[in-house]
Amino acid sequence: MTDLADHTAVELLAGYRSGLSPVEVAEAVLARIAKHEPTLKAFYTHDPDAVLAAARESGKRWQAGSPQGPLDGVPVTIKENIATEATPVPLGTAATELAPAPADAPAAARVREAGAILLGKTTMPDYGMLTSGLSSFHETSRNPWDTARTPGGSSAGAGAAGAAGYGPLHLGTDIGGSIRLPAAFCGLVGLKPSFGRVPVDPPYIGRVIGPMTKTVADAALLMSVLSQPDARDFTSLPPNDIDWQSLDFAPEGVRVGVHLTAGVGLDVEPDIAAAVTEAARLFEGAGVTVDSIDPFVTREMLDGLDLFWRTRLWTDLMTLPAERFERVLPYISEWARAGGDSSGVDVYRGFSQIDKMTVAALRATEPYDFVVSPTTPVSAFPAEWASPVNDPAKPFEHIGFTVPFNMSGQPSVSVNCGYTAEGQPIGLQITGRRFDDLGVLRMAALFERLRPEQRSAF
Repeated sequence: MTDLADHTAVELLAGYRSGLSPVEVAEAVLARIAKHEPTLKAFYTHDPDAVLAAARESGKRWQAGSPQGPLDGVPVTIKENIATEATPVPLGTAATELAPAPADAPAAARVREAGAILLGKTTMPDYGMLTSGLSSFHETSRNPWDTARTPGGSSAGAGAAGAAGYGPLHLGTDIGGSIRLPAAFCGLVGLKPSFGRVPVDPPYIGRVIGPMTKTVADAALLMSVLSQPDARDFTSLPPNDIDWQSLDFAPEGVRVGVHLTAGVGLDVEPDIAAAVTEAARLFEGAGVTVDSIDPFVTREMLDGLDLFWRTRLWTDLMTLPAERFERVLPYISEWARAGGDSSGVDVYRGFSQIDKMTVAALRATEPYDFVVSPTTPVSAFPAEWASPVNDPAKPFEHIGFTVPFNMSGQPSVSVNCGYTAEGQPIGLQITGRRFDDLGVLRMAALFERLRPEQRSAF
């Protein structure tokens, strides 16, 4: 019998309707956490007693036939930078002055209202600016597939928790790949929704909140909750009555572009290129029309964005007292310092590359209903490294496939499509037209049916 910790949210809800106890589920998940958390370091906060108390209350509601909402009794984790009332938000760095958050952020409020059981807050690197779990505040998070490797980032703890079976639902954030990259490294489904689809507070260019799960159906279920409106996000899309769990569709005639070269950054590892090529072949066998797509991200675009992000963080770091500045992860302070040494003209030119990247992404993908690519050109690297190159002068050589779709606002999902010769998961990225979040999930669900049987981290 499958451990209850490994059940999907959809399975758990069906079980609750048939008499399964949320307390049994909570106990199984807590046992999994107790076994692996000393090594994985996925959590920032975790209170087993509070989890069990919430599970008991959920059990009473199910017994009375009056569940609180669509996620009642389902365990969930929330990334540390998504505020939860009364919990400090250190942003992954020891430089932050800790103060309790005054209220739940929109995403946290929605999952609580839906009855989900909060297992805890998951870790992230300093200011969310690394593709790893390296942090000056948290202990280094590790990948369940190989604990010598990173789970990715910046949703590092969420990736580790998802792969380890710390319950079925995990919330991450993504501004350049921070949901999809750890999803790829950890063998998960990670959806970056369309910009504005899920309300964010505070909102920022390209930043989204989305689900990290083991199945597409669970990601769709969580999106039905996260996408509810919240007036605090002035950039959010108008409320839309999307039938999130209608995942079946006829793929015949769908046009897919295969994007195997980002145009900038690291070369795609051979195992990853082969897995993505095989995924495209599976789609073609299902009736999808497949064509190749040329690279469209340039060195100028990536470097311009890099300079703008450095400057954005440096404007915050330069206001810190010396004793707090010294606590910032040295890789991050060294990376950001270049922003302070740049002229206003150079920074503006860097910022303007965001628009150029946006236009390039939309024009390159316009002929296709969907574009498939590697999520990342490389597999998970050592846990102690900040990035695949581990050089603050070259921090973003691995995000050429992910970051353009943050800037263009297009929905994009990573789903596992195979394993390297060393047994590491490989992420297939599926990107759709702006606002077609449901279409992206439908294509990912189709791929789940087409791909071979999956492995697990344990």
